[in-house]
Amino acid sequence: MNNTGMISLAIALANFIFSIKGFKDRAFFDKYAFRVERILLFKEYRRLVTSGFLHVNWQHLIFNMLSLLAFSWLLEADLGAGAFLLIYFGSLIGGDLLSLFIHRHAGDYSSVGASGAICGVIFACIALFPGMEVSFFGLLAIPGWLYGILYTGYAIYGITSRRDNIGHDAHLGGALVGMGLAAIIAPQAMLANLATCITIMVPCIFFMYIIISKPHVLLVDNFFHKQHGDIDDRYVFERANRQKELDAILEKIHQKGINSLSKAEREKLERYSQQIN
Repeated sequence: MNNTGMISLAIALANFIFSIKGFKDRAFFDKYAFRVERILLFKEYRRLVTSGFLHVNWQHLIFNMLSLLAFSWLLEADLGAGAFLLIYFGSLIGGDLLSLFIHRHAGDYSSVGASGAICGVIFACIALFPGMEVSFFGLLAIPGWLYGILYTGYAIYGITSRRDNIGHDAHLGGALVGMGLAAIIAPQAMLANLATCITIMVPCIFFMYIIISKPHVLLVDNFFHKQHGDIDDRYVFERANRQKELDAILEKIHQKGINSLSKAEREKLERYSQQIN
């Protein structure tokens, strides 16, 4: 009996189950979403994985699962279930670690989505089979490499527009991890398609460099969403951030005691106390 694709279907099913639960239960969603302050302050590292099984809405969920199933069967059949799982979860965690690094100073940042893992699968598949065709329900077949570029474009647009809390900046990290793992697992196939891989990887690496070194370049306004509010907007935003930081510190004191606070956290607590007084 050929079980190829069963791992992919199981992952997709898990995504549907957890995402639907998150749609209906906000507490469940908040408990397992990617949140910088909960990961860095409270060491809730499980969020690096669990956030990949939650989605913002049905559109986000269905788009991701269609993308996963369009590519995963070929990768799973060629490399085997073990290698496929390594690429999937390696890309998921790698993408989230990049996002954690980028947003390490923004304690209130949060995101959800399997896009980092799926980008890893897509780009691993493109690296090994650049000539494959992708179609949904037999309609509009396009080359795999073109789909990968379009998917990356969607990720870049999501990063620059910041219209939602989808983990767009984890997409490129996941893509590079997936392609890198594919190179380690199947180096000969990677070398055979080296030109395609370089064509895809260079823009990704360049964009990641911009994200890390010059993030202000990406803070742009667009028709749907304005990034730069007026003074009142900034005041409300900054005040909300301060309150969230204070709540996190107080929660840490409640759970672990005041001696568990770092020097920076003690200074923040003292500063906030003076502002209140």
